[in-house]
Amino acid sequence: MTAQPILVTSRANARVKQLRAAFAGHARLSGGLVAIEGENLLREALASGLPLKTIFLSERVAPPAWLPRGVELLVLAEEVFAGAVATQHPQGIAALMLPPRWEMAAKIATDALFLIAAGLQDPGNLGTLIRSAEAFGATAVLTTHGTVSEWNQKALRASAGSVFRVPVVAISTEELIALQSRGVRLLAAVAPNSETDSNSPLDSKSNSASVRDADLTNPCALMIGNEGAGLGDEFLALADTRITIPTPGRVESLNAAIAGSLLLYEAARQREAARLTTYHLPLSYEPLQPHSRRRRSAGQPCSAGRSHEAARAGRVRRAGASAGSRQAARARHCARRPHLDDLLGASRHGQDDAGQDHRGDDAVDVH
Repeated sequence: MTAQPILVTSRANARVKQLRAAFAGHARLSGGLVAIEGENLLREALASGLPLKTIFLSERVAPPAWLPRGVELLVLAEEVFAGAVATQHPQGIAALMLPPRWEMAAKIATDALFLIAAGLQDPGNLGTLIRSAEAFGATAVLTTHGTVSEWNQKALRASAGSVFRVPVVAISTEELIALQSRGVRLLAAVAPNSETDSNSPLDSKSNSASVRDADLTNPCALMIGNEGAGLGDEFLALADTRITIPTPGRVESLNAAIAGSLLLYEAARQREAARLTTYHLPLSYEPLQPHSRRRRSAGQPCSAGRSHEAARAGRVRRAGASAGSRQAARARHCARRPHLDDLLGASRHGQDDAGQDHRGDDAVDVH
């Protein structure tokens, strides 16, 4: 069972004020806590192993059976709940939680795939990119100065819970350069027919390639720029190369979230293809060779350690001992299928009518 709910009717309640500050994005006033609203997000947070500090219910909502034990539970008057949350049509359940903290690892994995949001301002786009990053197996989403917070309420909803699991790390230009020095290639996403001003350090037309021709199987970071201005000159100057998404239709550019998602998909596709090529294709092999006959000198031992003469003597004894049974069997065979000898000839059997073996005296079967 959950903790006994407490009815709150005042907007000045300390917990209500903390919830309101968290929804407004005031980290200091909220004590560093993040506010989430709606059953789906709460359940995603719990499934991701994130602890909830306080759960808030509107008085019109019955406590769900899945609420965790031992968590502070407050029931708010309907108007108090509506005044604390950020949506126009409240869902009746919200929570305060401690967000996960991520840091860049000291060692970069050989299959690292980063998405860099450089100055992205639309929270819906950022949330969508975080969701795509999880879908296509990205290592992390890196955000530069000027990018909207991943804990913005629109970004939270657009991520559909992926923000609880995908590392989102704020990164400076200096840290980006350090990442590049550790073997991560920086790929700048630009529009197919983008123009740069004369002060740009690179010519985008002469230094861009279709993403289909770019190698995304090695450690790399895909840079997505601002929705209106695209990537700034500092990021274009840092880029190892520029990549474009071919668009046969008559559009100038793609939405930032769509472009980033397509690039992540292409990276995942290339990596899966490389993995199948490396591990799942049949290995080369040498075909088995048929048993061969080879000649030995008269005194050369055979495989069982016997001399050539002893092997020959044993074979002759076996042939002589079974000559009668062979002749009888051959007679029965010819009685059933007399035409086979006419077609194949007795020489096919390597014996005469008496059952004697006429193969070369010095031929030995090697097994």
